[in-house]
Amino acid sequence: MTATEHVESGATIAHASFLAYLEAFREITSRSRRRFEARDWHGCESDLVERLEIYPEAIGRVIAVLGELLGAERRNEDIWTKVRDRFADLADQGPNPQIARTYFNSITRRIFETDGVNPRIEFSSIDSTLADRTLPPDLYRTYEIDEFLSRSTSDPPDDGSPTDAVCALVRRVLDDFRFDAPWVNADRDADRVAQRIQNHIEDLLPDTALTRIELLGSVFYRMKHAYVVGRLYCDEAVFPFILPLLHEEDGVFVDAVLLEEDEASILFSYTRAYFSVETADPDELVLFLQSILPRKTAAELYLSVGFYKHGKTEVYRRLARHLESSTDQFVVAEGERGMVMLVFVLPSFDLVFKLIRDRFAYPKTMTPAHVKQRYRMVFERDRVGRLVEAQSFQHLKFPKHRFAPELLEELRTETAQSVRIDEEFVSIDFLYTERKVRPLNLYLREVDDARAKRAVVDYGNAIKELAAANIFPGDFLLKNFGVTRHRRVVFYDYDELCLLTECNFRKIPEARTIEDELSAEPWYSVGPNDIFPEEFSKFLGIPPHLMGAFLDHHRDLLDTKFWRNLQVRHEAGEIPDVYPYPQRRRLGRGPRAKA
Repeated sequence: MTATEHVESGATIAHASFLAYLEAFREITSRSRRRFEARDWHGCESDLVERLEIYPEAIGRVIAVLGELLGAERRNEDIWTKVRDRFADLADQGPNPQIARTYFNSITRRIFETDGVNPRIEFSSIDSTLADRTLPPDLYRTYEIDEFLSRSTSDPPDDGSPTDAVCALVRRVLDDFRFDAPWVNADRDADRVAQRIQNHIEDLLPDTALTRIELLGSVFYRMKHAYVVGRLYCDEAVFPFILPLLHEEDGVFVDAVLLEEDEASILFSYTRAYFSVETADPDELVLFLQSILPRKTAAELYLSVGFYKHGKTEVYRRLARHLESSTDQFVVAEGERGMVMLVFVLPSFDLVFKLIRDRFAYPKTMTPAHVKQRYRMVFERDRVGRLVEAQSFQHLKFPKHRFAPELLEELRTETAQSVRIDEEFVSIDFLYTERKVRPLNLYLREVDDARAKRAVVDYGNAIKELAAANIFPGDFLLKNFGVTRHRRVVFYDYDELCLLTECNFRKIPEARTIEDELSAEPWYSVGPNDIFPEEFSKFLGIPPHLMGAFLDHHRDLLDTKFWRNLQVRHEAGEIPDVYPYPQRRRLGRGPRAKA
């Protein structure tokens, strides 16, 4: 085979593999509607994991095929430069050309094990690919209020009020988003949603009125919820407009109305599992979402809709652009040093960087492979809004002058097996990135008592919500939890995390003698998975003046029965109800008459 034939065949095979991956991704995503209609929540869980696995499986298969094709030329950069250029032509003629480029980079980086970026064989631009895109009008459905105002004024039973028109508009929306399952009471839902919209407008913009609503044509699905997602216009003011839907035994109903950016942001948070949403063009979807979530980066939104590899590409591009426009240095992260992970930050950037140490401090006994498995477990599960997503990166290279001397020394002494430092660069074989949050132990020292009490109560809520999702943090120390900009408490240290059903919750046996009671060591046997909830209060590290607030809400966490009852429910296959929005936004069920 000639070099030209190698190039054409290699590019064609790589692009065909991308198209096959895309088709598999879309097929799994398309199941979500059927899962929701059938109330098949276990199917939702299995689809979540399956969709995450298809990317690395596809890359592995195509690398094997390309290896056979190219043989001894498998790592010939001259050939791969031409393959890349030909692949770009094919990508630009097909769907999702930017995601295709990410796919190609995954192939070459695996084959060459590239440190940093090799612009000869990769698509290496760090520019935003969304800047010049515009939204096509067929991406979303538009509901103009004028159409419904004229209708309501001609209808004798109505008084022609704005609320009547809004109600009619919402009722049309519910008709347009019907499922193969009945609405419990669509008229009631439309009335309640309309009233929430009117109240919101009157509170924030009393001199304006609803102009129109624009809704994405595809429904967003995640576990037991479906979401109608769009934006609401009051003249030129724009608000998110999101209707969370639930499907219970008697049918589908609107559970809440979300009209604030913060509420929408929490729904699309980096602490939650990815949505399933059908889209021909993820770029357009992300652009629309940025119009209602302006503080969300493109990276976060690609991740949130399941294109996690391209989300990582956007994370890297954003970091590279920031390094070009900033001068501060990477430094050791503030707070207590981790026994398993070395954590550093760039003060002007919103991510933390975590490396696995060469040696773990006592009493940690796990291996680096165990740590990676725990982080993989977080990646594959519904994070229920309480686990910070960690993105893994391999073979990164940074300018040495951007690292503070103290950090360079710690990298040399603590991570020499995965970090190489020369005169110009710091090369890192493997690290995780996570969103930067304020460690809870530091936060409690910095805020007033009212905020501190709210934080320790939400800390207990986080533990309970994780337990309801069959996740046990393992280490409850405050330094392993953080506070987001929305003042939600989240967990981010995963080396001791496990399934709740793997734990053995026990009561401490009664002391047999005075000597037992006074002993500094346990007088009873303790297995590797034994947990004694009544001891938790000794190890949480909650300041004494805040412990009362914590126990007022969460004393049951110290009771073995609480944990065992949850285990019984998980072992029975129960999937918890998780509401990623405030209780006050829920509408309530009311009468159960069918629409």
